[in-house]
Amino acid sequence: MIYKDDPSSLKSFLEDTSNIRTGHTPGVYFPESPEEISMLLREAAGTNRRFTIAGNGTGTTGGRIPMGDYVISLEKLGSIGEIRQTAPGRASLTVQAGALLEEIQKRTEADGWFYPPDPTEKLCFIGSTIANNSSGARTFKYGPTREHISRILVVMPTGDMLDLPRGRYVADSDGFFRLDLPLAGRLEFRRPSYRMPDTSKHNAGYYSREGMDLLDLFIGSEGTLGVIVEADLMLIPLPEAVISCLIYFSEPDDLFRFTHMLKDAHNTLSTRAVEFFDEHSLRFLSSKYPQVPQEARGAVFLEIETTMEREEQALEVLFGMTETCGAMSDDSWMALDRDEQEKLRAFRHALPLLVNDWLSRQQESKISTDMAVPDGKFRELFDFYRASCERHGFVYIIFGHIGNSHVHLNILPRNHDEFLEAKALYRKFVAKAIELGGTVSAEHGIGKLKVEYLAEMYGESGIREMARVKKYLDPHLRLNIGNIVPAGYLFAGKQ
Repeated sequence: MIYKDDPSSLKSFLEDTSNIRTGHTPGVYFPESPEEISMLLREAAGTNRRFTIAGNGTGTTGGRIPMGDYVISLEKLGSIGEIRQTAPGRASLTVQAGALLEEIQKRTEADGWFYPPDPTEKLCFIGSTIANNSSGARTFKYGPTREHISRILVVMPTGDMLDLPRGRYVADSDGFFRLDLPLAGRLEFRRPSYRMPDTSKHNAGYYSREGMDLLDLFIGSEGTLGVIVEADLMLIPLPEAVISCLIYFSEPDDLFRFTHMLKDAHNTLSTRAVEFFDEHSLRFLSSKYPQVPQEARGAVFLEIETTMEREEQALEVLFGMTETCGAMSDDSWMALDRDEQEKLRAFRHALPLLVNDWLSRQQESKISTDMAVPDGKFRELFDFYRASCERHGFVYIIFGHIGNSHVHLNILPRNHDEFLEAKALYRKFVAKAIELGGTVSAEHGIGKLKVEYLAEMYGESGIREMARVKKYLDPHLRLNIGNIVPAGYLFAGKQ
């Protein structure tokens, strides 16, 4: 096992995209097998060491940043196995936690298979996407990562290696899990009893529902309950054809009507992504793409899966909807071949780069939301975002996953006073999302950045339930302290 403690090696493990700058660690371990992670955790009992598990630094909530603990990097666990067909139209692929999502997608698509989860950042580790239950644009059709995992191998805080194929351990009618491990012995504990929000995307706190699979407790637990070191991914056949397009609207109400029609026609069109750009986002993009029409007040990006035989029919349905909703059809961008789709994909991903370039000249960090609400409440949250920002005179953009009633508001402060104003306003956005029955984090997770907001969402009793599960599975508090569960709930009563 490799170990490094020189400052130059440690520096990159003290940052992600959260802008947390207070991380520190005595050293980083680079295990080259699951067994070496097991050994580290077994030996920790004698050394009183704690560990933070590090992915590839693409997270936004500070989850991998250590606050004095040792780091376990998963970058040496990068194996990608061979695709195995398991049934007609179904296949499986075993990967280690440090394999890059981008490499997995390339490998599967080259063989005619498809792994649907698509977080925007392709250089993330697959293990991190599972630990974070990552989602993305294609979540509109396929759901988050959880729905595409059939097995994980977890190294428990005790050092036990827990193999979890889906269906092996299921909560009983009283919500209890029961299993035996060689080192930890008999485990018997109850799932959290709180209810989760009625949103199509939710990534805040431990998953819980009646009759749930133990596998799903670890997925989305952000490395606090065990180290996911290996997984079996569920693959489906690669879609035969995809229609991509960017459709502009001169009136926001027409755009919202169009998205409602897309949702209603989901099964007919097999739409897999429905993304939104507000007029301020389009103004940023127009600096690089002058073809963006100046009169556009918003745009919808969508992807539709189809076949060569049905492509024309799908286009007819789509064109009928755009005409009904008064879209700016002559200015819109249709991409039917791979080259044009790559250009359109580059357009989508240009926005964060343009925003970051603008921010670099202001010397302040953006304030960004990740809330989602039930479908029927989305317009209220959207209007609240927009009215609040206009009232304060902020520079801002709103974009993202409108198909899941989940968009990102980025406030872009021009000075420190505006930054402080925006931080105070963020609390009102959290309160509004909770009031509407939503979640404080739809896809980016909680990490260390949002623990206080999680407490607002679940209340004292909900956080205590998460702390109970954490302390039962990690009784010596070895893993990812500070993520999800506020430390005060874990160390109460401890010396």
